[in-house]
Amino acid sequence: MLDILLHTLPSFLLVLGIVVFVHEFGHYIVAKMCGVKIESFSLGFGPEIVGFNDKSGTRWRFSILPLGGYVKMFGDADPSSTPDAKVHVMTESEKKQAFFHKTVGQRAAIVAAGPAINFLFTFIVFVGLFTTEGQPFTPPRIGDVVKDGPAAMAGILPGDTFLKINTVAVTRFEDIRLEISTSRAEPMVISLDRGGVVMEKTITPKMAEVKDRFGAVHQVGQIGVKAETGKMTYRKLEFVPAVNAAVTEMGSMVGTTLKAIGQIIVGTRGTEELGGPLRIAEMSGKIGKEGLVPLIWFMAVISLSLGLFNLFPIPLLDGGHLFFYAIEAIKGGPVNESIMEFTSKVGFFFIISMMLFFTWNDINQLQIFNYVKGLFS
Repeated sequence: MLDILLHTLPSFLLVLGIVVFVHEFGHYIVAKMCGVKIESFSLGFGPEIVGFNDKSGTRWRFSILPLGGYVKMFGDADPSSTPDAKVHVMTESEKKQAFFHKTVGQRAAIVAAGPAINFLFTFIVFVGLFTTEGQPFTPPRIGDVVKDGPAAMAGILPGDTFLKINTVAVTRFEDIRLEISTSRAEPMVISLDRGGVVMEKTITPKMAEVKDRFGAVHQVGQIGVKAETGKMTYRKLEFVPAVNAAVTEMGSMVGTTLKAIGQIIVGTRGTEELGGPLRIAEMSGKIGKEGLVPLIWFMAVISLSLGLFNLFPIPLLDGGHLFFYAIEAIKGGPVNESIMEFTSKVGFFFIISMMLFFTWNDINQLQIFNYVKGLFS
């Protein structure tokens, strides 16, 4: 319990607080640029703990439930930017400040700014880390091959250097781990360099249950190869290479996430790996103990995940709003109000169900029931 109070909770609040602030600040700053009046900017939901009003009348507040945040704009009925049905008549000066009286392009820009600034934040952090601390780098050369594993059966030998996995170029051993661990038990073509001779091998990874360093169990693909020991280094990059590496790293993370979601949808990957706030809190606490730099890296990854998640075309999320704005732009008028109301209810139910499911996964993965039972035994 003391560890939770001293490490887990502070690290979790720091990580989530900064990531949520960045996201909501994106909405806030672009809305201000478009002339929208901001009524409140909240970190957290529910009753206010503390807050203040700025010169423009915006209420900046910390609320009791630290699981998100919102920017409430003039004319909104609630933090999810649902139009206020009570406000039918506005003066011309009020219309100039109301979110729903802005053009569809302005509204789309305001909504898209949240995920966009999450991506920008991740990009800036990655570039900063790669130029100051360095990028993890292990040569893609095989140090050892597990006996009777898929790689050994395919004829891969120690000393072979990976060039490509299917169509994905390999430059670091970290690329090999990422590509193979997120694969399924399906054949993949691997290009190798063996003493200057390029060859191809077809390998089918085997699926294995592994625990990560936080104790969570994952189903991952394995082929039975290991990197050369003692070869992992941190390479500091100049600015332009760091920019390229940051873009590549982000693209790889987005691609891996979408690939995993696709596998879950078609049923080739289990849903037990999906995590929610409890797992983020637990990971924040453990990473926080490792130092500030790992925590900043973790914060950047969470920011990227938040930006990507919010772009999914689910009603009430930013992606859902953008989907309806796209329809509005094509048809030349807003989507029918009854359709918007119905989809908002469906979206609300879906998001709540998803959060409950993620939390249940967290409880099972973190064995919280056993922990609580142990407190009273």
